[in-house]
Amino acid sequence: MEAFEKYYGEDVVMQENETPATVGKAANRARELDFFSKVTEFRAAELKAVAYGEDVIISEWFVDYTHSEWGNVTHDQVSVQRWKNGKVIHERFYYAA
Repeated sequence: MEAFEKYYGEDVVMQENETPATVGKAANRARELDFFSKVTEFRAAELKAVAYGEDVIISEWFVDYTHSEWGNVTHDQVSVQRWKNGKVIHERFYYAA
């Protein structure tokens, strides 16, 4: 959450796959805290690749954890971040559901 507080803009828009986007830092903070509060076992998060350009960073991750509502989660995911003035203004995660 320390990186979230430091690098995410006040009007950040975050989205998981095709679900409706969450708008605003406060709403996304609450969403992130809710997610992390339900992770009962964390086994791995491995950064596999990074690509970047002007105001965009794309990263590929492998994640493996247990969530109290979703059970065991093991998958690769891609994060696409758009930046403005040193802050993330939009982030979308893509993964097989």
